[in-house]
Amino acid sequence: MNQQNSPRSQFAIEVAIVDDHKVIADGLEMLINGSDTVRVIGKAYSAAECRELLKAGQPDVLLLDISMPDGNGIDLCPEIKRKYPQVKILMLTSYGELATITQALDAGADGYILKNAMPEELLEGIRVVAEGGRFLCDRVNSLMQNYEKHLLDFTRRELEVLRYIREGLTSTEIADKLFLGFETIRGYRKDLYIKLNAHSTRELISKAVELGLV
Repeated sequence: MNQQNSPRSQFAIEVAIVDDHKVIADGLEMLINGSDTVRVIGKAYSAAECRELLKAGQPDVLLLDISMPDGNGIDLCPEIKRKYPQVKILMLTSYGELATITQALDAGADGYILKNAMPEELLEGIRVVAEGGRFLCDRVNSLMQNYEKHLLDFTRRELEVLRYIREGLTSTEIADKLFLGFETIRGYRKDLYIKLNAHSTRELISKAVELGLV
């Protein structure tokens, strides 16, 4: 862990970086400290070091990676929010899959940005979440909008059936789970195949996962 002890500026947004790659963390620190309004007050390279960093002092914004040698950034989110509700969490990661994004946001992250985003976008994200907003980088925002658009195309019951299909249940087993008739479940399956333009169960599940529906 690398904790800096400089006086707090009333004008600066204070940021801490948690990333298991020191080169990346150092690069982010240089980028952020080049801003007039944002500065880095600490760095950590593991989940354990993140906990110690936050015990010593809380930043306004925590840039949190997902993959760490001793844990998972998404799993850390609820813990951080419970102990330090004032800390805003901006996930900064290379994981761009919709399921991972929604998991992070559901876990309490205030924003999500990919590591290949432009520097200006990163600084904007820090400012937005520091002010209490939610920030998604352009690519993630497009994915979320596409997901929400497709989500409107499906009924709650269809999504239930879809989840059971992914779990490997047969139509008979799904019918028993939902207390519905076998033919009713077959109808739902047929509609799902049409809506997702799938020609096999494997393709159905693959497209559902890609869209974040399951």
